[in-house]
Amino acid sequence: MGSVFGQLFRVSTFGESHGGGVGVVIDGCPPRLPISAEEIQFELDRRRPGQSKITTPRRESDTCEIISGVFEGKTLGTSIAILVRNEDARSQDYDEMAQKLRPSHADGTYHAKYGIRNWQGGGRSSARETIGRVAAGAIAKKILKQVSNIEVIAYVKQIKDILAQINPETVTLEEVESNIVRCPDAVCAAKMIELIDQVRLNQDSIGGIVECVARSVPAGLGAPVFDKLEADLAKAVMSLPASKGFEIGSGFAGTLLTGSEHNDQYVIEEGQIRTATNRSGGIQGGISNGENIILRVAFKPTATIGKEQKTVTVGGEETTLAAKGRHDPCVLPRAVPMVESMVALVLCDHLLRQQGQCSFNFL
Repeated sequence: MGSVFGQLFRVSTFGESHGGGVGVVIDGCPPRLPISAEEIQFELDRRRPGQSKITTPRRESDTCEIISGVFEGKTLGTSIAILVRNEDARSQDYDEMAQKLRPSHADGTYHAKYGIRNWQGGGRSSARETIGRVAAGAIAKKILKQVSNIEVIAYVKQIKDILAQINPETVTLEEVESNIVRCPDAVCAAKMIELIDQVRLNQDSIGGIVECVARSVPAGLGAPVFDKLEADLAKAVMSLPASKGFEIGSGFAGTLLTGSEHNDQYVIEEGQIRTATNRSGGIQGGISNGENIILRVAFKPTATIGKEQKTVTVGGEETTLAAKGRHDPCVLPRAVPMVESMVALVLCDHLLRQQGQCSFNFL
């Protein structure tokens, strides 16, 4: 069941990096939701390889095919299947890795677990698996917007030690998409692009932080004690390839404050109960409180690099490896739509659970 995510709005991803294709099956989507392949394609184009000089040069159109569950532009309420065919796999680039384990990759752990692994591109451990998540996320975003006007926007907050100044309350999708690194801070974006390009030319990689905001989330989403909203969000984004850290609201910085400094005091604003600050990140006691949900995800440097490194063979012999293939020098720009999608999937699932699936009407 490791490829299944969600309770009511449930997705199952399938496929491998160098197989025939990748995709997703979505169960629990309400009927009569207007959706088109073009809407899904918009999100997939933000995730696809070959976008710019700072992403992998692998050339894939990532064209989506809606196989089932949509008729005359509307969802049927039945399972939705979406397929994206692989077009530019170069399996020969991985021949050496049939015997050699790539450092900090999933090669060793997959072999230990299953006794077999797909060494062509990493199989299911490849970031290409996230195509199914992003396709499903496009539908989840549409539901969130139609039902509750919820908007989910992610952006690159930090690359290595370059930290951008971004206001999550006002940032727009247009600002995020205004440059190839997806950082709305134009000055920092230019520095980030230059640094990533330098690292790429040096056959190395770097990491950073993606921040995400979900606006107009109603109060009441989340189900204590084991289905707390932030717990489900953490699981969702930490299931993404290369993710290494999660924090919400004040996060780890909150440990430096006292309770009197950290507490979000209640106020009445335009007749509504609000909090004067939002150090909780929009969630208290595992339930959304009506404020913006703000979270951050740390991504490590891409594990596969061109520099020669020490490693071992599957037979236990010491050797070296300078990885071939086409890889991102920094996963952050393409991770932005992935983070958005996982956050949208969680919020959509909890929204359906809160309101009841059959109460929706998209007419």
